[in-house]
Amino acid sequence: MPMLVSDTEVRIMKDATATTQGYSIEETLSPSQLIDARIEQMTDWRGRTLSRIRALIKDADPEVMEEVKWRKPSNPLGVPVWEHDGIICTGETYKDKVKLTFAKGAQLEDPSGLFNSSLEGNVRRAIDLREGDRIDEDAFKTLVRAALELNTSRSSAARKGKRGA
Repeated sequence: MPMLVSDTEVRIMKDATATTQGYSIEETLSPSQLIDARIEQMTDWRGRTLSRIRALIKDADPEVMEEVKWRKPSNPLGVPVWEHDGIICTGETYKDKVKLTFAKGAQLEDPSGLFNSSLEGNVRRAIDLREGDRIDEDAFKTLVRAALELNTSRSSAARKGKRGA
């Protein structure tokens, strides 16, 4: 079970001003701990939604790596990112939604019609979840596995290409 950070640590990270031996507190936490802090910081439906989505992603791919990207002073906890041989998806939170963006979503089959945002692009696709929305958990895990398969097939092809050169 991931370690949860205390309310004090969340306040410090939110502040982004406290330092320990020259490092800011949030730099001493692992990506998983930062995601824990992001979820703990949101005490409403968004935190519960992000927590559930995280569990579904880990269930679909037990080897998934958690990262935090795009950290800045206005967002010191950054954006949760789930990766396996490349980005599978990101989990952004806004006032009115949790946005799950699949990096290569345009290349994925979506027979259940989960993608409902960023549909016009040639690369990404997203799922916007608003308060009260329910997600088809089996269809979501299938989508995560399809993204994983796409990533690993490309990684495998790239490795084969390097050996053949």
